[in-house]
Amino acid sequence: MAIEALYLHIPFCHAKCAYCDFDSRALCGAALDAAAEACVGALFQRIDAFGARGALDAVRTVYIGGGTPTALGDRLPLLVRRVRRWCAPEELTCEANPESFTAGLARELGRAGVTRISLGVQSLDDAELRQIGRIHTADEARAAVRRARQAGFDVSLDLMCGLPHQTPESWQRTVEGALALEAGHISVYPLTLEEGTPLARRVERGELPEPDEDFQAQCMEAAREAFLRAGFQPYEVASYARPGKACAHNIAYWTGVGYLGIGRSAAGMLSAGEFAGLADLFCGIEPAAGAARVRLVQRDDAGTRFEAECLTAREAVAEDLMLAMRMTAGAGSDLVERARAAFGPAFDRAAATACAEGLAAWDAVTGALASTERGWLMGNELFGLMWGLAGEN
Repeated sequence: MAIEALYLHIPFCHAKCAYCDFDSRALCGAALDAAAEACVGALFQRIDAFGARGALDAVRTVYIGGGTPTALGDRLPLLVRRVRRWCAPEELTCEANPESFTAGLARELGRAGVTRISLGVQSLDDAELRQIGRIHTADEARAAVRRARQAGFDVSLDLMCGLPHQTPESWQRTVEGALALEAGHISVYPLTLEEGTPLARRVERGELPEPDEDFQAQCMEAAREAFLRAGFQPYEVASYARPGKACAHNIAYWTGVGYLGIGRSAAGMLSAGEFAGLADLFCGIEPAAGAARVRLVQRDDAGTRFEAECLTAREAVAEDLMLAMRMTAGAGSDLVERARAAFGPAFDRAAATACAEGLAAWDAVTGALASTERGWLMGNELFGLMWGLAGEN
């Protein structure tokens, strides 16, 4: 398993959204400047360390997320250039928020080698944006998309449904407004309440209603219908793309490709063989005996503390099956054969259960087992069936 994908985490924002429990801090002015300088310096050191070992040679996709990467300002293009010193990704995505994605920064990111911008739009209704603590307006989001397109980037938009006081009508306006912006990729996420966030506390106090799962499902279905009419295709449970515009980095995550995470709270996944050659860069973590796959999370800025989870060969196959159920393509014939070799009749029983319950279906042409629309809506049941195979005897 070669390392084909690289993720860099930027733990800063200009303001913390009311629903967010990601590892990020809201900073401005001198405090942000000092923290950003230290963060980028630490990222440079880690990038260079992996690059010098040849670990980035096969990287095809890079994703810079957060937090808000564009909060780094002029340091962000420097970070992109540092990455490209060690690899030549065909896709390099940078997350951006409208308030910090200026025309000048867009130009510099393009010159540095960014190919794709993912904008956190969330809603095109100003009242809804205020309720969730976003600091941009709908007009600022539209202007940011125009800047991205004028700079020549592929553009992806993130939208959220089930927001406080959102209505079917306001959601439809957001969906139609997003389509009018002519992005190539749109992801739709239902709002979830994360314990300890300002939004969760407001719901607990009765100041805001709890997210309605039935309404969120209706929103997801309405968005699906609108996107299909507009020529988008779903390729993953939450993501839609025009032809040729699917996110290769997303696909890497869901298809068992080795990926490296750099930065505090960044996650990575390596085969045991890949990890063995880089163990000293992870403070000498020792994988468990018989591990086939190692999942890692960096727990500090400098790259001196990590959490590691080791998966057996059976668990790795079960994980690949579970993640494949997120994709329209599903589990291809090669993965199906690996599953039968690993689990024997238990796999066919799990697949039969999934099909009987309308969660998945076999493709008679390709031999793939793929999630149905019902399976996507009831993902926990389908994912549980696949992951449960790891514990089958």
